[in-house]
Amino acid sequence: MSFKKTTIALTLLASLTMAGTAQAAQNLDSELQEYKEFAIEKIDGLVTQTQEFVDLLAAGKIEEAKALYPIVRMNFETAEPIAESFGDLDPRIDARKADLEPGDVWTGFHPIEEILWVNNTTDGTEKYTTQLMSDVKELRAKVATVEVTPDLMVLGAVDLLNEVSTSKISGEEEIFSHTDLYDFQGNIDGAEKIFVIFRDKLSALNSDLVKTLDMRFGEVNQLLAAQKVDGKFKYYTELTDKEVAGLAEAVNKLGEPLGQMGIILE
Repeated sequence: MSFKKTTIALTLLASLTMAGTAQAAQNLDSELQEYKEFAIEKIDGLVTQTQEFVDLLAAGKIEEAKALYPIVRMNFETAEPIAESFGDLDPRIDARKADLEPGDVWTGFHPIEEILWVNNTTDGTEKYTTQLMSDVKELRAKVATVEVTPDLMVLGAVDLLNEVSTSKISGEEEIFSHTDLYDFQGNIDGAEKIFVIFRDKLSALNSDLVKTLDMRFGEVNQLLAAQKVDGKFKYYTELTDKEVAGLAEAVNKLGEPLGQMGIILE
C-alpha cells in the first residue's frame, strides 16, 4: 500500500539523507535486532491467526470470522514497515478496492472483508483464502531474512502515523467492516514500539523529546481506549465527527516529535 508522505516525513527523509555515513556513529545493532524479533513475533501471529480465520470461513462460521478479522489484521498493521519492504507482497495482502488499477487482480484480506460484510456470507471467500495463506507464509519467510536498518525503523514509525492521519482517518481502509480503529491501534503500537526500542539512546540525546513522545503516545492511546466497549473497538461509523477530529489532531501532534527521532542517526 502506498503512503502519502506528509511534510514531516519529507523533512525527516531529507535529514536522514544528510546524515549519510554518519549513521555509523551510533551503534544500533541491538535495537535493530530487537525490532526484527518484534516483527517476526507479529508476523508469526499473523500466520497463526490467518489460518484460524481461513478455517472459520471454510466452516461457514461468519460471525466468528467477522470477530477475528480485525484482530488478525492488527498483526499486519503493527509490522507494516517490514511488510512494505517486499515489493508487491504488501498489496497482495492488503490492497483496498480503491487502490486497484485497471487489470489488477484483487487479493488479500479486503475482498474477503467485502464478502463478509456486504454479502453477509462466507460463500465465495474460498476464492481468496489459499492465496492469502500463501502470501502471509511468504511474508513470514522473508521477514527472517530482511536487513533491518535504522532508516527503515525511523521512517517506518513516521509512515505508520502518516497512514492513519492521511488515509485511514477517512475510514477508507476498512470501508466494508468499519473496523478501522483496530488498524489505528496496530499502526500506533508499531510506531510506539520503535520509539520504545530507541528510548535509551534518545534519552541521552534529548530527554525532553522523550517526555514529549511519552505524553503524545499517551494521549493517542487514551483516545483510542475511550472508543472501546467491553474490550472491543466501536465501529468507525459510530464515532462522532468531533471524536474523529480529536483522533486526527492527536495523531498529527504525535507525528512532529516522532519525526525528530531522526536525530539518532546524525
